[in-house]
Amino acid sequence: MPVRPTAARTTRPARSALPTLLALTLAAAGTLTACGGGSGSDPDTIKVSFKQSTDNSIKVMDTYLADIKKQFEKANPGRKVEFVPIKAPDSEYYTKLQQMLRSPKTAPDLVYEDTFLINSDITSGYLKPLDPYLAKWQDWNKFIDTAKSAAQGEDGKTYGVPDGTDTRGLWFSKDIFEKAGLPADWQPKTWDEVLDAARTIKKKVPDVIPLNVYTGKPVGEAATMQTFEMLLYGTNDAKTDPLYDKSSKKWIAGSQGFKDSLSFVETVYKEKLGPEVSDALDPNVMTRVRGEWLPQGKLAIALDGSWLPQDWLPGSGHEWPEWSDELGLAAMPTQKGQAPGKVSMSGGWTWSIPAKAGNPDLAFEFIKTMQTKANAQKWYIANSGIAVREDVAADPAYIEAQPGIKFFTDLVASTHYRPAYPAYPKVSTAVQEAMEGVTTGDVSVDEAAKGYDEELRTAADDQVIEK
Repeated sequence: MPVRPTAARTTRPARSALPTLLALTLAAAGTLTACGGGSGSDPDTIKVSFKQSTDNSIKVMDTYLADIKKQFEKANPGRKVEFVPIKAPDSEYYTKLQQMLRSPKTAPDLVYEDTFLINSDITSGYLKPLDPYLAKWQDWNKFIDTAKSAAQGEDGKTYGVPDGTDTRGLWFSKDIFEKAGLPADWQPKTWDEVLDAARTIKKKVPDVIPLNVYTGKPVGEAATMQTFEMLLYGTNDAKTDPLYDKSSKKWIAGSQGFKDSLSFVETVYKEKLGPEVSDALDPNVMTRVRGEWLPQGKLAIALDGSWLPQDWLPGSGHEWPEWSDELGLAAMPTQKGQAPGKVSMSGGWTWSIPAKAGNPDLAFEFIKTMQTKANAQKWYIANSGIAVREDVAADPAYIEAQPGIKFFTDLVASTHYRPAYPAYPKVSTAVQEAMEGVTTGDVSVDEAAKGYDEELRTAADDQVIEK
């Protein structure tokens, strides 16, 4: 069982301490690549870094990449693939990866990049533009435009090949809903209907967690994207992007939608509709949701992503073949049911080549092996991902491969993408701090929103407009 904080508050580094944190992780990052020197030390070997699950039983990525390695080495006699996995929660993965990218002694040849961070790494000069490779690769024309744009820098160049996208919605336990007298075909139309269902569950089934929404800095981007932006992009302020004004190229402060979204989070934890605050602020809470609370019937409603079933497939260590019968799916509604009635956020990951990679040409050949139609389809299904290749998305074998794929694929029509510009990681951290303040009750919604606006000006170099 994961070790959890013993108090509601966790000790966290301030943003000003980030350089120190990076320095402290140098040794950890260096040890990951020390064996055999940096990329390029052997022109016939490529080094591939990716995020490895902190749960030793989750081997989806490891298994997939092992198969790609065999294919690649068979097709390219004499060439070798060496994996340099980084076992860490998301926030630590980003920090360690950025440290590795700084030096040719530690930079791998290929890295797994979250699209929310890619522009920050582009601006820092850590990644290599892939346009010369993509121009000669016919399969690039099969990728959907929105997925391509997620890997583009502000200079218009492309710095990664997406390996899928995702959407988000509400997972709910049919058994708990039945005990609470709630409908098995639950499809809430407003935020109030979501909260009212949680209140009913708290009253009638008191031994379970009614509703989980991720919050605070310990879970990093999961709090920002899977909770806060799922709320914010469903408010009246979402007629245009509620975080970033594209016309002025400035970030938005003073938003009522921002306060309303914080109020929702505050309500969940103030009324004890969510997990204990100490559990909510546990960096391992995502693993507990997927591996413990949902499968063991301890959680009624989870605002979460399309990828959850990867943890329940055979060989995952958390096998749960009954999940599709025991869980229902509902779209996250907009705040008051206003058009389009539902909301989702999409992100995803890309494979990128570091600027300091020693074997970039060979690394792109490995990308091409991963991204054949057959291999891409295999990955989408194994990872419970949403296809970004049009030929895979149209394949009945993909659509029918797993329960829930059609539901989450249909949400693409109602989805939004983060304004993943260079300042976004700092903006996201400021959102998490505001969320954590109202979760613990240390600050009011107004105080948290005011604090966010102040942090936003620093994060965005004062490129801010008032709503």
